[in-house]
Amino acid sequence: MPKFHLGDLELTSPAFEHGGRIPDAHTCNGEDVSPALNWTGAPDDTVQFAIICHDPDAPLTHGWTHWVVWGIPGDATGIPEGGGATFPQGTTDFETQEYGGPAPPPGHGTHYYFFHLYALNGEVDADPTTTSTELLEKIDPLITAQARLVGTYER
Repeated sequence: MPKFHLGDLELTSPAFEHGGRIPDAHTCNGEDVSPALNWTGAPDDTVQFAIICHDPDAPLTHGWTHWVVWGIPGDATGIPEGGGATFPQGTTDFETQEYGGPAPPPGHGTHYYFFHLYALNGEVDADPTTTSTELLEKIDPLITAQARLVGTYER
């Protein structure tokens, strides 16, 4: 699976490689804590970053959103494991405002989890009820670069 990026922004994680299996610690079968994420190559005009984690393989029309976070300062180069709570978080499909790790239906096969990172050249006006779709609408005119990291998981 090719990596995707717009601009020079690159997203990685010390927990798993692009296309690799997400460790149990970051799933419903472990501590369910968000993985550490690191990035390089942000544009000079970055004011803040936003992250959305989405599973398009969930057996629902629009997949399943696992994480919605924004307000990460523009000079940041990553967030530590479990570090999402430091920033504003929106509502996931779990109907919570926190990271919810991979939890595919048992026997449903391998699911792909897309961690999308967006570099923004402005502030985001959002609140905890903001969903991933709403956040994308709000940030669309602010995106100057983006990258994604894909992990897999199966139960």
